[in-house]
Amino acid sequence: QVQLVESGGDLVQPGGSLRLSCAASGSIFSINNPMGWYRRAPGKQRELVAAITSGGSTDYADSVKGRFTISRDNAKNMVYLQMNSLKPEDTAVYYCNVVNRRTTFSGSYDYTALLSWGQGTQVTVSS
Repeated sequence: QVQLVESGGDLVQPGGSLRLSCAASGSIFSINNPMGWYRRAPGKQRELVAAITSGGSTDYADSVKGRFTISRDNAKNMVYLQMNSLKPEDTAVYYCNVVNRRTTFSGSYDYTALLSWGQGTQVTVSS
């Protein structure tokens, strides 16, 4: 069974930065799995923030493009989310997951989380 443990969340002022980490372990986890960071803000549905393939190809939600960077260390089974220029609307619980990436008819990508959700890590952006 694959386990995903998120960490790095904190209270930060607007304009600040945080780096989230996701540690993956388990017998079926493969370095070939695409990975994604999701978030769920209070009263809202969970949304994909960023995704990365095993080869390093990345995809971002429009709301975080230019501010967030997803990366991975396949040797360590780690996935990271560097978040800069944080805004109050980035306040949410952040989760990582293994994802399936599907190419749609229009040529864009559609992502589906494959595993049960972990505890997540709380990010609060407030002055």
